[in-house]
Amino acid sequence: MIDKKTLTAELKRHFGFDTFKGYQEDIIMNLLEEKDGFVLMPTGGGKSLCYQLPSLIMEGTAVVISPLIALMKNQVDAMRNYSEVEGIAHFLNSSLNRQAIDQVKNDILEGKTRLLYVAPESLTKEENIEFLKKVKVSFYAIDEAHCISEWGHDFRPEYRKLRDIIDGIGKRPIIALTATATPKVQHDIMKNLKITDATVFKLSFNRPNLYYEVRPKLADVDKDIIRYVKSMPGKSGIIYCLSRKKVEELAETLRVNDIKALAYHAGMDSQTRSENQDKFLNEEVDVIVATIAFGMGIDKPDVRFVIHYDIPKSLEGYYQETGRAGRDGGEGKCITFYAKKDLNKLQKFMQGKPVQEQEIGKQLLQETATYAESSVCRRKSLLHYFGEEYAEDNCGCCDNCLHPRKKIEAREELCAAIETTLALKEKFKADYVIEVMLGKQTTIVKSFKHNLLEEFGCMQERDERFLGAVINQAIIAGYINRDIENYGLLKITPMGHKFLESKEPFMIVEDRDFSHTDEQDVPDGASSVLDPELFAILKGLRKDTANKIGKPPYIIFQDPAIAAMSTSYPVTLEELQNIPGVGASKAKRFGQPFVEAIKNYVEENEITRPEDLRVKTVPNKSKRKIALIQGIDRKIELDSLAQSQGLTFDELLKEIEAIVYSGTKINIDYYINEVIDEEHQDEIYEYFETSDTDAMAQAREELGPEFTDEELRLMRIKFYSENAN
Repeated sequence: MIDKKTLTAELKRHFGFDTFKGYQEDIIMNLLEEKDGFVLMPTGGGKSLCYQLPSLIMEGTAVVISPLIALMKNQVDAMRNYSEVEGIAHFLNSSLNRQAIDQVKNDILEGKTRLLYVAPESLTKEENIEFLKKVKVSFYAIDEAHCISEWGHDFRPEYRKLRDIIDGIGKRPIIALTATATPKVQHDIMKNLKITDATVFKLSFNRPNLYYEVRPKLADVDKDIIRYVKSMPGKSGIIYCLSRKKVEELAETLRVNDIKALAYHAGMDSQTRSENQDKFLNEEVDVIVATIAFGMGIDKPDVRFVIHYDIPKSLEGYYQETGRAGRDGGEGKCITFYAKKDLNKLQKFMQGKPVQEQEIGKQLLQETATYAESSVCRRKSLLHYFGEEYAEDNCGCCDNCLHPRKKIEAREELCAAIETTLALKEKFKADYVIEVMLGKQTTIVKSFKHNLLEEFGCMQERDERFLGAVINQAIIAGYINRDIENYGLLKITPMGHKFLESKEPFMIVEDRDFSHTDEQDVPDGASSVLDPELFAILKGLRKDTANKIGKPPYIIFQDPAIAAMSTSYPVTLEELQNIPGVGASKAKRFGQPFVEAIKNYVEENEITRPEDLRVKTVPNKSKRKIALIQGIDRKIELDSLAQSQGLTFDELLKEIEAIVYSGTKINIDYYINEVIDEEHQDEIYEYFETSDTDAMAQAREELGPEFTDEELRLMRIKFYSENAN
């Protein structure tokens, strides 16, 4: 057994460091004493060293169970750089051929290999288990241990078999490590691995150098991302997307806009994936666009921004992915684009899974949505989720703290929430408690006879969003607890009971409203660079133009197009054509007075126009546009057309909407006449003729529930095409 002085000397000899970070030294000493350990350490905290150094000191081969091939390759390469022995570290996974596997096994049996990375799927194979029984194992390290828990953000069933496999190979000390684990997940990991007596090392989750921001995900999100990346020239960044298709599309869009970017996802062949990862690590490219398959354990300390194109499925995933920024303690910007409709997509992904898994998934998703919509300090919200309290009122490094909202007294509403929760015997989730407070006569409320409670309808003058903010902020304040183990049922804490008896005030900030991101409308503050004065001038010009031809204003240009003009200041018809929603024919028909107005405004106000806002489109999108127009000309059923282009029906409608909004005339009467009866057609068409907006929310409200969104959108396309193009 070595002492701490000798351990520090070993650290210097093998890795060149003079001192340990945080609890590294204690964690390693615990393992050298052959004790089990549980390590909860934020991304960038130095988890890898906690098993790499002891593997070089202890006799035998350390078995590191790791979920991702990318992680293994990266860490094996790093270990080989520290040692003169080529076979000092190896990995065993599905990417290896038989010859490579034989080489790995020979090196281990000859005593060259001190560190073996194994995928959990590979560890379950009988031949690998039998081989490892012949090996002197120094210890087992289970990296990304949150994969064990069904409540973790990346649950893998193979991980739950690990303890039985380890017992079969031969018992040795276990060290479980993760960067993201709520108290519930931590308990689940230790129980499953049977290391409930393990020494626990838990570091603060606070990453003070990271800036957190959530932005509304509007129609021109690609342009927002290009603008942001170009504002960080030469800096490394990761952009996460949910789908492989979007990864490929966005990477290509970035490249045609002169940004050095590559794609990374599990569907690519392993050689290309490895090459792209290496190019990013070696700074041959600035940006990697990836699914969550990228990044776990990637040792790149100078990632300066992490962008989420889609909201992640859980706060654990969000924390881990954003944690890849600023690992060197330097600048780290974390920007997330959020729209409520993305939640529906994520929920659809859960369909077909076991009911329990779906329920857990929905709850994790709700926690993420609550975080995104909240106006509370992002740091405070995140740390609270991981069981850590943040005492500061303003972190000074998130969008909510830099642009704080006015606080509102909500004592009455909190008392009502506590009393209603107690009246419901603490057996329901927040959304149901809110339904009762609002006095909603839903089937389930009536079946439980909760409409007869004294508390029923006690807050009917309030709206759902406000009451949601009250409950969420009461949870952070410690008055209410969301019982994770019982799918998020609300429980009143002792503090909450005391609050009812006290006369304490309760100040909250209202949640942010992201519902508008589903529509084409441009909300207040949707773009921090939008010129509000020019926006008003152009809206006035649009109205005058519309009055002259007797049509609604949105027929000329839609609000997002006017907003884009008020951001990038196009002063020629050629520049105007590059505005989303403005094609060549639209620019030619209506554009001249608009570019003249913009040119005059720019000159009068001495505005320096941005030079990087002309976003080039990817040629494939043009090919798709042509294919869709040709398909409609041949009167192909829209369902079949969507399938042939690999689109959902919703995605097809978005493509067709973009085509007609840009000024191309198309005729989908052949399809409309099949799916919408004539009376409904007339009623919807008449609505769009008389309405001053084409927003779906307004159309739904005016026309009522008898019309589907699909019908409204199809008729909007017909009306727009016939009147604007």
